[in-house]
Amino acid sequence: MDELTYDDIKAATDRIAGHVRPVAVAPLDTGEIRTGHRGPRHSHEWGEPTPCHVWLALEYLQHTGSFKARGAQNFIRAHREAGALPDVGVAIASGGNAGLACAWAAQQQNVRATVFLPATAPPVKVARLRGYGVDVRLVGAEYAEAAAACEEFAATSGALTSHAYNHPLIAAGAGTLVEELRERIPDLDTVVVAVGGGGLFAGVATAARHHGVRVVAVEPENCRALNAALEAGTLVDVPVDSVAADSLGARRASAMALSAAQQENVVSVLVSDTDIVQARQALWDHHRVAVEHGAATALAALTSLNRVYVPVSGEKVAVVLSGANTDVRTLAADV
Repeated sequence: MDELTYDDIKAATDRIAGHVRPVAVAPLDTGEIRTGHRGPRHSHEWGEPTPCHVWLALEYLQHTGSFKARGAQNFIRAHREAGALPDVGVAIASGGNAGLACAWAAQQQNVRATVFLPATAPPVKVARLRGYGVDVRLVGAEYAEAAAACEEFAATSGALTSHAYNHPLIAAGAGTLVEELRERIPDLDTVVVAVGGGGLFAGVATAARHHGVRVVAVEPENCRALNAALEAGTLVDVPVDSVAADSLGARRASAMALSAAQQENVVSVLVSDTDIVQARQALWDHHRVAVEHGAATALAALTSLNRVYVPVSGEKVAVVLSGANTDVRTLAADV
């Protein structure tokens, strides 16, 4: 399935209602955003700053600490409804957050779960996973290696394979976020999301397109699976080398994500690791919000020195802070 429909999002919204935490939003001081008149990318001829309205979508407050809980709930509940959950349970490969969400959703339904992670996964995520009592297996140095081990396990055990991002039920669950954002921010113009493999983006873009809302897809410069696919016109493998690789480190975007990105009202931008680190630190310094580098990647699009996305006067923007499974000791103290 290369393209989601809005009906998929609506079905997911009904299915997970009451089983996930509704997103909270908080306004961001406009002084923290580099505003102006949009022009050629990387141009410094932006004119005078203009007022816009930016909200942080606090999805890191979601169950298990990330938006992934939405897709996991939709996946498990849809298979439960269809009577398609095997006794051996579910298996998933993850950089951490999708595994946490799958483990939590499986626990809610009394289903066994086996989670494969690269050995480089942050210890904080591994520890939380083991706290759910699931079978945690550390394989390889990248997500792709963990994914290959998961596929082999599912083939031999009969486990139901979930996916960190490349499954229509996972992406549709993520897209339910837009329905809630529109309730909280009337006349919402733009949603800014970080992109790894593209599950969040595909779901958000599908729902947003139905409502005429722009989507800004933000990736690290050295972790640009979707941006590279758009440039090539087809799915391609990319190197993975970013401070945000633990959550955005997919070598290849999903076909659903590419299809969604090729529609109108989608903007693909890249930010540097320096921009990401600075955005993450600013969230801590000014708001006492501690998020993952992957979550800070979305905000970096609006705060980077290169001004890769500049809201125009009066634009209403929601920036999705997608996850907070991070080690707060990596955040510098105020000076």
